[in-house]
Amino acid sequence: MFSYTFHWNQALKALPQMLDGALITLQVALMSMVIGLALALALTACRLSGNRVLGGIAATWVEIARNTPALFQIYMAHFGLGNFGIHLSPYTALLVGIAFNNAGYLAENFRGALKAIPDTQTRAGRSLGMGPVQAFRYIVLPQMLRVAFLPATNQMVWAILMTSLGVTVGMNSDLAGVTQELNARSFRTFEFFALAAVIYYVIAKAVTLAARALASRMFRY
Repeated sequence: MFSYTFHWNQALKALPQMLDGALITLQVALMSMVIGLALALALTACRLSGNRVLGGIAATWVEIARNTPALFQIYMAHFGLGNFGIHLSPYTALLVGIAFNNAGYLAENFRGALKAIPDTQTRAGRSLGMGPVQAFRYIVLPQMLRVAFLPATNQMVWAILMTSLGVTVGMNSDLAGVTQELNARSFRTFEFFALAAVIYYVIAKAVTLAARALASRMFRY
């Protein structure tokens, strides 16, 4: 009834190639987080600015990023922009799509973190002679980062997993793309994808544990 013969040696021989792909996966995830963080701070500032146009643009971005599939966002970056003469490589389209998604989620995390900080904190800073910028920088911002740090870590894990969507736009150098090509050449689907899943799991757990250790050190008090 069960006649499948496993070929784990074949998959393990390809492990160095898959680990090279995992480095590309990490690279895309890290860059998308850096870009996403910068965009999220800008979106948060726009929503807090009181300017209706800027606030509307930021709110629309967040709504689209959070309520449409990440796959569609990557497709739009690769195929949709191509209709307007903007042609992005699979690598760039994947990076743009994930950064767009990250920015939407992180902006909402920042907004929630700011809401969690009582106004009395700012007033206390102002009563000590601080200006609005100083009160935000030395009192509000550290508390906001403390609240938003772990949710941002979850977003980093999500970014790592989202990179697997790159195969849909022809990305073949990351872990999912390398695994897909190895599978196409050998048809050892279970072995290669099981090994890739283990690598994804190890990366995600390592990021989570490192973030927790960093948080306990940074936010000890």
